[in-house]
Amino acid sequence: MTPGFILLGRARGDGSDAMRFGLTASRRIGNAVTRNRARRRLREMARAVLPAHGLPGWDYVLIARRDATTTRPFRYMADELKAALAALHGGRS
Repeated sequence: MTPGFILLGRARGDGSDAMRFGLTASRRIGNAVTRNRARRRLREMARAVLPAHGLPGWDYVLIARRDATTTRPFRYMADELKAALAALHGGRS
């Protein structure tokens, strides 16, 4: 768990090497505009970081937190995603 998001992940084990990700932002973080902005930021962060640091055959879910919208700089969130992926995979990314 980071200030901007929560990362969940699991290996699918279906033999496919495709890496998938999903996003969610609940009403607790704000109105529709705020939730959409959080989802856009998380989507771009995932597109930038997951190909290099994620593992093939895994599913990832990013859950937006309130700091994902405006207060957290994008580069900090990207670094936090890299660290969260390393912790999730035990250094295998």
